[in-house]
Amino acid sequence: MQLRLRLLLMLSLIPCVARGAERPNIVWILSEDNSKHYLKLFDENGAPTPRIEAMARDGIVFERAFSNAPVCSVARTTLITGCYGPRIGTQFHRKMKSATLPAGQKMFTAYLRDAGYYTTNNSKKDYNAVESDGVWDASSKKASWRNRPTADTPFFHMQTFTMSHESSLHFKQHQMRPDAIRTPPDSLRLADYHPDTPTFRHTYARYHDGMGVIDRAVGQLVDQLAEDGLLEDTFIFYFGDHGGVLPRSKGYIYESGLHVPLVVRVPERWRDRGSLARGSRTQGFVNFIDFGPTVLHLAGVHVPEAMDGKPFLGPGVSAESLAKRDEAFGYADRFDEKYDLCRSLRKGRYKYIRNYQAFYPDGLRNNYRYQMLAYQEWLALYKQGKLNAEQRQFFEAKPVEALFDLETDPDEVHSLAADPAHAQVLADLRGRLQARVKSLPDLSFFPESVLIDEALDDPVGFGQRNAERIGRLVDVADLSLLPFAQAKPKLEAALSSDDPLQRYWALIACSCFGKTASPVISAATERLGDEELLVRMRAAEFLGILDARDPRPTFYEVLNTTTSPAEALLTLNSVIYFRDRARNAYPFELNKLILKAKAGEVGRRIEYLQGNN
Repeated sequence: MQLRLRLLLMLSLIPCVARGAERPNIVWILSEDNSKHYLKLFDENGAPTPRIEAMARDGIVFERAFSNAPVCSVARTTLITGCYGPRIGTQFHRKMKSATLPAGQKMFTAYLRDAGYYTTNNSKKDYNAVESDGVWDASSKKASWRNRPTADTPFFHMQTFTMSHESSLHFKQHQMRPDAIRTPPDSLRLADYHPDTPTFRHTYARYHDGMGVIDRAVGQLVDQLAEDGLLEDTFIFYFGDHGGVLPRSKGYIYESGLHVPLVVRVPERWRDRGSLARGSRTQGFVNFIDFGPTVLHLAGVHVPEAMDGKPFLGPGVSAESLAKRDEAFGYADRFDEKYDLCRSLRKGRYKYIRNYQAFYPDGLRNNYRYQMLAYQEWLALYKQGKLNAEQRQFFEAKPVEALFDLETDPDEVHSLAADPAHAQVLADLRGRLQARVKSLPDLSFFPESVLIDEALDDPVGFGQRNAERIGRLVDVADLSLLPFAQAKPKLEAALSSDDPLQRYWALIACSCFGKTASPVISAATERLGDEELLVRMRAAEFLGILDARDPRPTFYEVLNTTTSPAEALLTLNSVIYFRDRARNAYPFELNKLILKAKAGEVGRRIEYLQGNN
């Protein structure tokens, strides 16, 4: 009898460990600023990562995983909301005002908490939206699943490793020593757009070394789950929080900025929810908007219709349906003090990029980027005329649209947009992207200052109320895709429109045309007296690009009048553009400024103009 009682007691204790796994646990492990190009698991030129590779043997390698944005706050807000940033007003990095989610909509971990999950974050948030109630049970550098109330409580844990962050490459010249790196610099393949110099090779080597640091940290966290007897009850996602950090990656809408590594370790207990056999690889496309819905689906929690993403694991998701997913949508707006507006659509092997302000070069000044020696050297070589055509592109005007075949041109340096053999692909992807930005609707067709004043308390509602107007603004912006003779009548009509934002976008389109748009100089000159400050600014910008008129008097006027930091920052974006042009024909005089709007990132621009950066 005593033996039987002891056996019954032992058996009763066994489920106490496993009972918490009646619903799977889920762990996210993120490495900052880390595209797929640096891991040998994804790229033959990458570094070995044995612990992540071990996860892959017990899970699924997603060869086509994409952040929707190439920078932290926008990417992380996309992850936590499951929504496209330009639809919900969270597309700007760094935020000047947080966007409010629609009534009743929550960040996805709040739905997990409502369903009984213990949710923890260690520890980066960086949201551009107002955090909804009940998102985390704990969010700190001490947050862990080990603090959950009972062993039966299922958990979701998010862990960010920062060792691969951009700042890891902010070393000084005297620190660029051979003994500072382990990876042989000469063993590495440089991207076609980078100059082959000792500085670039050393920078590459340092970042490859960093992959080993990340790999060991990932392994230690996996070991903790194993020590706790939770490994085979827990889905583990490893991925980068957006693309990489070498020049022309973080902050840019190319594959180097968007294409992330993703490995999902599938626990033995829940292998039926893995959709693919353990040890598989898939080329089905998954986007950051899909990650939150996937976690909810794995947990058996309803995915709200307000989310844009769709699950890529769990019941009902087959290998066949996953393989059919072949599109990724990307967005890049303001990064710190640097404004731009780019959208991308990848479908299969082809990538389409729409540069709505194509006259701004990718290399337009961003103070934080240029702390990196490689950035500084790249710019110096450009000014010295020592770069080839592929390497110069970063510092020159962009095409209004570009098309890349990523199988033959993975570095995205040879656009096929003008190639008649690819005209059908170009037209298809152009039409798909036009439809996408209209259907969101994409709030970036309003200047950020307007969104701050009128939209961010209810961005989704604002977008729906203004959907038709946004569609018309997209059409005006897309006049820059036409031959100028065909676009001219519509540009002239837009320049005299009652809608100030049509006037605004018509001037941007004219700037994209450059000197080809000289026939509308007179109409643009009239806009220097426009009632809207930003229309005046765009008119001065266009006339300055054509060297038809000095833009500085208008810039001084706008900067000394506006009380909006966003309007001031956008104007200073153009000031920096003219300051850094090769001829610098319009040097800016700070003593003519009486700034009223100094908040946000305005100080970074002033600092640069003062020569302190």
